Amino acid sequence: MKKPKHVAGSCLCGAVRFNAKLPSKWCAHCHCSLCRKAHGAGYVTWVGFEREQVSITSGEDSLQWYESSPGAQRGFCRQCGSSMFFRSRQWAGELHIALACIDDAIDRKPEANAFFDRHIDWMPVDTSLKQLDG
Repeated sequence: MKKPKHVAGSCLCGAVRFNAKLPSKWCAHCHCSLCRKAHGAGYVTWVGFEREQVSITSGEDSLQWYESSPGAQRGFCRQCGSSMFFRSRQWAGELHIALACIDDAIDRKPEANAFFDRHIDWMPVDTSLKQLDG
């Protein structure tokens, strides 16, 4: 079977659509409190790409950026509120995409639990993955 060269995705309402060229850089679950609050979940699974690998194919005018901490921004759809993207000075040149917003299978499984020292007890966690503290 031929491996895909890119993946596509969108927000909940479909207003913001994107393509990302593979390979991805990494995939990990983030347990930081900002990700939990932004997504309303116990953790968020992110996929990292070089910024130039990702293109917004429609709805760029519906994409809103929010500075959630100094030097870090989260991108969401201003119509449906879907949290989709993360970018920051800490990982300059990268764009992180919430895995749940990608419609296709990516080229890897989650490899780590990031900010594991901040995980919450009520969320089951795959402890066989690499654990990285914040």
